[in-house]
Amino acid sequence: MPEDKNDPIEQIEQAGETLARVKAQISRRIVGQAEVVDLALTAILSGGHALVVGVPGLAKTRLVATLGIVLGLDTNRIQFTPDLMPADILGSEVLEEGPDGSRAFRFIEGPVFTQLLMADEINRASPRTQSALLQAMQEGEVTIAGQNRKLARPFHVLATQNPIEQEGVYPLPEAQLDRFLLQIDIDYPSRDEERDIVLTTTGIDEEIAEPVLDAASLLALQRLVRRIPVGERVLEAILTLVRSARPDGPESMEVARERLAWGPSPRAAQALMLASRARALIAGRLAPSVADVVALAHPALTHRLALTFAARAEGATITGVIDDLLAKTALEEAA
Repeated sequence: MPEDKNDPIEQIEQAGETLARVKAQISRRIVGQAEVVDLALTAILSGGHALVVGVPGLAKTRLVATLGIVLGLDTNRIQFTPDLMPADILGSEVLEEGPDGSRAFRFIEGPVFTQLLMADEINRASPRTQSALLQAMQEGEVTIAGQNRKLARPFHVLATQNPIEQEGVYPLPEAQLDRFLLQIDIDYPSRDEERDIVLTTTGIDEEIAEPVLDAASLLALQRLVRRIPVGERVLEAILTLVRSARPDGPESMEVARERLAWGPSPRAAQALMLASRARALIAGRLAPSVADVVALAHPALTHRLALTFAARAEGATITGVIDDLLAKTALEEAA
């Protein structure tokens, strides 16, 4: 990546070419799931974290490992379980005795001290343990024994949840879900994609992804995302969508007042703004459009909305509410 002082248009064009190579390398190990890959890259380029929701066997772990290789990032994985403690994530101090008999504490870093962290089945850990990770996500540092310790830069978390097993889990509170930039829903592959998966993963040879970026290059891309201009039309689309989803807000839509217990905070508007820029950069475009806002509405809002009890009883879904909001605000037509 060129330095920030270079021509932004030239930077965006070069970044588009670089990200095309990134996607090509990822596709060597991840068959299909193009939208999932784009959303994961969008979250990382925006400097945020993502919540990945899908049943087992849809290559969530493989995706994180591949992203780590191609982006040139150190990766760690934590399997969340009910008995997992905060120290198992953050690290702890141990008392060591020297050859002369002196004693001193030494800090042993936990798996959170990495650049790309996979938090597998995050909702299986206790709220206390979840909070330890979410504090690190929000603040970029952890506090151990009264001492603040900075995390690596960049630092991104891709947390997974299994939507079909809900016994023995601790659902993330809405305020903590809000800290994820996007929610990425992974569905089953198409028949042709599943055919390719079976053929490419059961042979003798396995495709190997090659690094395209490193940490410094990724940070440069993240800075570039924030420099991409956003037109007034796109900004108004973001504000209209977010404000229409607040059931008690002055600009709320009827569907929000009838079906939602609460709506998105300003953090949702920030997520849409950054993600729209990142999506445009991935596509090699000089600026985002209203179509980007529409495409990112579900990933940015799904985990930030909550249905009322009556709406759930009637069979309403968050997906349906967002679709109604897009239709009634005419954003899809504007796109």
